[in-house]
Amino acid sequence: MEAKLFDNLNPAQRKAVEVKDGVVLVIAGPGSGKTRVLTSRVAYLLEVRQVYPYRIMAVTFTNKAAREMRERLNRMVGVARASDLMLGTFHSICARILRREAALIGVDRDFTIYDADDQLNVVKAALSELNLDEKKYKPGAIHHAIGASKNELIWPEDFKPDTYFNEITRRVYEKYNAILRANNALDFDDLLMESVRLLQQNQGVRDKMQERYLHVLVDEFQDTNIAQYTLVNLIAGKHHNLFCVGDPDQSIYKWRGADYRNVKRLSDDHADLTMVALDQNYRSTQTILDSAMAVIKKNPNRKHIKLFTERGQGPKVVVRELFNADEEAQYVIDTINELIGQQAAQAGDIAVMYRTNAQSRAIEDAFVRAGMPYKLVGATRFYARKEVKDVLAYLRIVNNPADSISLQRIINVPPRGIGEKTFAILDETARANGMTSLEVLKQGKLAGRSARALADFSSLWQQWVRLRDELNVGQLFEHILAASGYRDFIQDGTEEGADRWANVLELRSVAEAGGDAPLSDFLNDVALVSESDNLEETANAPVLLTLHAAKGLEFRCVFIVGLEDGILPHSRSFDDPEEMAEERRLLYVGITRAKERLYLLRAFRRGMWGASDVTSPSRFLDDLPRDLLDGKSRKNAEVQAEITSWKSIVRAPLSNYSLTTEFKAGDRVYHQKFGEGIVLRSVRQRDDEEVEVSFDDGKTKRLSASISGLKKV
Repeated sequence: MEAKLFDNLNPAQRKAVEVKDGVVLVIAGPGSGKTRVLTSRVAYLLEVRQVYPYRIMAVTFTNKAAREMRERLNRMVGVARASDLMLGTFHSICARILRREAALIGVDRDFTIYDADDQLNVVKAALSELNLDEKKYKPGAIHHAIGASKNELIWPEDFKPDTYFNEITRRVYEKYNAILRANNALDFDDLLMESVRLLQQNQGVRDKMQERYLHVLVDEFQDTNIAQYTLVNLIAGKHHNLFCVGDPDQSIYKWRGADYRNVKRLSDDHADLTMVALDQNYRSTQTILDSAMAVIKKNPNRKHIKLFTERGQGPKVVVRELFNADEEAQYVIDTINELIGQQAAQAGDIAVMYRTNAQSRAIEDAFVRAGMPYKLVGATRFYARKEVKDVLAYLRIVNNPADSISLQRIINVPPRGIGEKTFAILDETARANGMTSLEVLKQGKLAGRSARALADFSSLWQQWVRLRDELNVGQLFEHILAASGYRDFIQDGTEEGADRWANVLELRSVAEAGGDAPLSDFLNDVALVSESDNLEETANAPVLLTLHAAKGLEFRCVFIVGLEDGILPHSRSFDDPEEMAEERRLLYVGITRAKERLYLLRAFRRGMWGASDVTSPSRFLDDLPRDLLDGKSRKNAEVQAEITSWKSIVRAPLSNYSLTTEFKAGDRVYHQKFGEGIVLRSVRQRDDEEVEVSFDDGKTKRLSASISGLKKV
């Protein structure tokens, strides 16, 4: 069996798999086979070291990674042995721990896990209870601050405000947590935070967990936050067998709490740490790897590994400067057609990546104009669609009758004559008396015009709760759709209604696939599904996605658009070295998604809503060795000189030019966004016209005549 385990491992991978017990850090470069190593390490522990499966915990970041790992282990050691492993995402494993130990943290085991929308509604409810104006104190900003605090394991009582905004945040944070508990609910950050506190404060639970798990393995370690770092160190605290695989150069999720410095913390906290580097890349050509390393090596305080491959040098990296975003998008379309026509790639082998979602507009328009199908990752996620969230809310109040946030969502959907004021009275009555809304409704003490509607809904709700243990999820799903009137409500005879109903049917198929599993398991799985897990791997169409969404994926051909200062790197990183380092890592991730062909594109002019500005090429392009490039990568300084010259031309008197223009100085004009104004000057630029307008609000804008929609009054 041992020989079979190592058949497909290179020397570095084998070294990692066979490493001695203790704390281990495997620095796994992109495309170096880290999943193979992690899976083989588990199989090695099972088959060679004869560790019992239930004594191994393997933690991943996505459901997709967990599924892939379990499928590989099923093939390697058999379904029976693999099924006894504790294998899943951080959040799913913590949810299992907390459901088992729910009483110790003051919740019922059927607690609801609130998603981002639910959490925002709780923040709004907290602001309302505190008589704070949500127009002044933005719920989204406060929600982000609360989440960041939980990632850092800062409880409300430990929150030290240093500004007035943070004082408001502290007050909302306290109320937010109180509302969660009143609803028998936890948010995603609570799953981690409460698990850490449980292990820190309850010696019995800690001893049990530490004794059970002889080996703890962690994937994508560079993406852990403080709570996750603390959690795995607590669980591994007795046997000290902590096997971490990651790549600090691919840490790109700082904005959601990830801290690449956990890699250094691991070294600092464990003096006997063993480090293994995986430096052979199986994905990309050497040209692509050399380009990626040229970008990332400028980051300070990194653990350097030199990536190599046996896939050959490969074609040069194509660098192109286009005139504007539309020309950039058209270049993408034309090149994709060439690649497909030359059989250099299939449509599904191609990805177009960008720094921000807003950049997809021009790309999508070009695909539509060309009649070319594409797949957009991260837009209108299935589980974010209204009808899907409605049905899930029905199921959630059945699973957890204390869930007032879900109740608020559907108590009047379809319309039942139960308005917001009635719900507020119901909710206040329940909380004032320490009861659930269902218990209040059972008593039938609420009077007024909505009393009958409330009684009817209460009868239905009680029936669904009784049926929860008699029907499987699919059957309960069908019953609620019919009895609630939601089926008739959504099938309104329109095309939009048909589309919404198709989404409900798709959700039903997910519910039915669970067979006889409990409703809580179904809701748990749905709550933990991530956006990237919904990518259809069989779709044969180019994929459009942000660089953040590209992590973990690979494509034969990759286009990265918008290589301009202010976009990549983002303008907010200019004065923050940490942010700039993350922007560099982001490009590194994008480059290393490519297997064979890489295209780096930028626009000379780019703007939104018709306003167009001259751009500077990304400073990261300056780092690319010229001998690796097909096309001229002009130095940033070179283009700055050109911009200065260009601006002097734009601002020159109109009399200096003999070219005909549509707009003349003194023309009265109207723009949909900026209103009315007067033309100061207009200059012909290639096949377009640059118009400088002084608007009535005192602002001056330079607009493209061809795309701004500017009209003479």
